[in-house]
Amino acid sequence: MRPVDPSIPLPAHPTDTHFPTEEWSGGSFAPNVDSSRLTALLDKAFAKAPPEELGETHAFLAVQNGRIVTERYWQDAGPADTWPSWSVAKSITHALIGILVKDGLIDIHAPANVPEWQADDDARKAITLDQLLRMSSGLEFAEDYVDAGVSHVIEMLFGSGNQDVAAYAANFPLAHAPDSMWSYSSGTTNIVARCAARAIGRTGADFEAFMRERLFEPLGMKSPIPKFDPAGTFIGSSFCFCTARDFARFGLLYLRDGVWEGQRILPEGWVDYARTPTPVPEDEEQAYGAHWWLGMCGADTFSANGYRGQFIILAPALDLIVVRHGNSDEESGQGENARAWLSDVISCFRG
Repeated sequence: MRPVDPSIPLPAHPTDTHFPTEEWSGGSFAPNVDSSRLTALLDKAFAKAPPEELGETHAFLAVQNGRIVTERYWQDAGPADTWPSWSVAKSITHALIGILVKDGLIDIHAPANVPEWQADDDARKAITLDQLLRMSSGLEFAEDYVDAGVSHVIEMLFGSGNQDVAAYAANFPLAHAPDSMWSYSSGTTNIVARCAARAIGRTGADFEAFMRERLFEPLGMKSPIPKFDPAGTFIGSSFCFCTARDFARFGLLYLRDGVWEGQRILPEGWVDYARTPTPVPEDEEQAYGAHWWLGMCGADTFSANGYRGQFIILAPALDLIVVRHGNSDEESGQGENARAWLSDVISCFRG
């Protein structure tokens, strides 16, 4: 497993740079950035014929010290185009829970509000939101996008579970005692998203209005398109389309410790909670926090990662955000190569 150092402090916003609520500021590379190597890496990714080992890169954006320092797009695409989040949406769900914690409407260490678990003899009744956010609930769930055998995530998103994704996931039994085993699960996030909705008594369009009022609009995020199932639950595991610039705005909120233009959006300590390591199996390539991945591009980094190569990577030591969207196949090795390419990209900023 890659090393993790969550003690690196989150950087303050430069006093000479405005928050990008209306528009992003442009900036130049810092003197220590290896710009020629970075350009070569971007030229490779955005070649007319995509490199076979990497797959397609559709959008790339780097923000340092609160300013866009480089930005590229695939073929005829541009800054106004939206891109799929896939599991980047899990980190957006983490933010929504944080807002409700700040409001005093949710206690992540109390048993989660899940109606399917309320029988007196149901051991799942004790599962907390903290355990769900850390993917340590112990619930059975097969996270397999290839469907080589059993794929609960495909069945949830596109099969029999897609009418009520949270109920589908909540009806699985325990495979392990709560808090005894880490297992990545999109079903878990949809249970969490429904818990958020139940905390405020809002679903569907009403819950989307909450998302916009409390998270997207304060940050100037105008492009998000969150998707809901027919039961009115935000499909927080997988579906919130955004422009690359808006994904970067979301990343900046976390890099700035949940504060935007002097307003605290997320509760104090919530970002540090996201990047505090959760015990994971020794053979897991990356560390995990609470609905954020840790250490992908250096010990100080934490990231929102999505299927087939969607990323928001934060490097606090560099005051850096990197956003990448593309189509990189995991099974052929392109996904691993995309993560290695991003590590090379971020190393260009380390001097």
